[in-house]
Amino acid sequence: MHPSPPVSALPGTRSLLTIGTLVVILALTGCHRGADDNAASAPPEVGVVKVVAHAIRLSDEFNGRINAVDAVDLRPRVSGYLQRVSYKEGDQVAQGAVLFVIDQRPYRIALEKADAQLARARAAQSLAQTQLARTQSLVGAHAVSQEELDTNRATYAQSTADLHAAEAAVDAAKLDVSYTEVRAPITGRAGRALATVGNLASADQTLLTTIVSQDPVYVYFDCDEQSYLRYNAQREHDEPRKHDAIAANQVRIGLANESGFPHTGTVDFLDNRLDSATGTIRARARLSNADRSFIPGLYARVQLFGERNENVLLVDDRAVLTDQDKKYVYVVGPGDRALRHDVTIGRTIDGQRIVESGLKPGDAVVVEGVQRIFYPGAPVKPRTIATESSHSVTPNPTPPATAQ
Repeated sequence: MHPSPPVSALPGTRSLLTIGTLVVILALTGCHRGADDNAASAPPEVGVVKVVAHAIRLSDEFNGRINAVDAVDLRPRVSGYLQRVSYKEGDQVAQGAVLFVIDQRPYRIALEKADAQLARARAAQSLAQTQLARTQSLVGAHAVSQEELDTNRATYAQSTADLHAAEAAVDAAKLDVSYTEVRAPITGRAGRALATVGNLASADQTLLTTIVSQDPVYVYFDCDEQSYLRYNAQREHDEPRKHDAIAANQVRIGLANESGFPHTGTVDFLDNRLDSATGTIRARARLSNADRSFIPGLYARVQLFGERNENVLLVDDRAVLTDQDKKYVYVVGPGDRALRHDVTIGRTIDGQRIVESGLKPGDAVVVEGVQRIFYPGAPVKPRTIATESSHSVTPNPTPPATAQ
């Protein structure tokens, strides 16, 4: 009897094992493919936010510059050599304070000369008055002629006129002496001395220094034509007002290094015409500067508020997509399908966009997961979310307080 061969040596055994292994591998592969196909066919989950109309006080932002209410280029009224600089550069000076002194000696000599001329004129008038009185007493007795009386009357009138001229000359000389002390015409901060001791200061020509007032200050800014027309339309929509569309509106102001608009003021001036070259109109806001944080020339951001609340639709800025020159959002429609809505958007408010057209209240706008929507009409699984930005807009914001 022959021994049985090993299993591995039986004919066809190797082929049967190989076929079995392939069947198992194919079965496992089919299971994985089925799972992947099911995952791919499931609609993607997206976060949606309902569009809600808000009644808010809209505002516009403009660029402006700080200006002083009063600004003076200080020049002397008389000529002479500077004898003293009587202030510290950059300090606050009071109205009437002496800042520069011009050599007074020539003007005091002129005043003494004018006083002497005045004394002479008074003596001449006294003599003329005495002669006229004597002549008037003698003319009745026919002791003097009428011609002599007329002459004395003319002499007295001329001496009186000379006396008035001498008095005016004294006043002018006193004024010139007072002008040798160059005083601050306003209260404010003085700049550097542009002329120092020993230099010749020419009357009405030499610039000695500059003075600017500090509290309050002005902020000048240019309002574009569209904004002006919108504010003007608001005014006409409300009850008739006597002031301009922008004048008396409240503003917030922020400096270049500040976040937001921490300072408040009011618009107190609007120019009488629009600049056709730039399409803007000049406006001015007035605000307090008690802490001296504003100096003329600083850049300022101006936030101008409207006079009444407006109903607007807001959508999270993340939901707005761009297709060339068009803006659009995805809205979950019937059957949980993502529908494309072309929209016209306005300004940004607290991370949200004003939608001027293309949406209506109640629309479910896709905010999260828009990258999972590959074509309009794609099925989605909506999930309502509440973002921080949706709660950041105050329906009826409190207007800024008016600056005193």
